[in-house]
Amino acid sequence: MGYIISLGVGFCVGLLYWLLKVQSPAPPLIALAGLLGMVLGEHAIPVVKTQLFAQTTVEVAGPGKGAAAQKAVAPDTTKQGS
Repeated sequence: MGYIISLGVGFCVGLLYWLLKVQSPAPPLIALAGLLGMVLGEHAIPVVKTQLFAQTTVEVAGPGKGAAAQKAVAPDTTKQGS
């Protein structure tokens, strides 16, 4: 499956080179910019996942607890009523 994805991405990049009128192999500056984009894209997904699924702190008020009591809750946790 990885080979098919790689072939598809390579084809898209080839189309992009044609649209930008860049000869392949790309000049060094364009190639380095492309590699930088790939590295940034590769590292962006874990950073975004960490930010989206980070634990948040919410205030919980209830019997026997002060109004300032805090509890760490994951964003996907659902509140169950009793």
